[in-house]
Amino acid sequence: MFYIHALRQGFMDIIQHSIAVGKYLVSPLIRHQDDGNFAASVSIRSGHGSGMHDRVMRFTPRFASHAAALRYAIDQGLCWVRERNTRQAPLALPCAG
Repeated sequence: MFYIHALRQGFMDIIQHSIAVGKYLVSPLIRHQDDGNFAASVSIRSGHGSGMHDRVMRFTPRFASHAAALRYAIDQGLCWVRERNTRQAPLALPCAG
């Protein structure tokens, strides 16, 4: 399932593309920085209600384009999910660093 929505908060534009992968919802967040570059982070959510858990990772690299930051955040989020599933399915391919 693929969800897209945009949110504008003051001087920051945050564009979010959420991807459901099994029990996880991977949501990359891209922020336009004052220097013209883009910062990437990703939220990985699982569970529902009081059992919901949300892990947020913020990345230090800065990107010249929105697309590059988005691609990086999605790749990192999906890699995290894949590594969790590797414990259950040892034939899964490892993430490239």
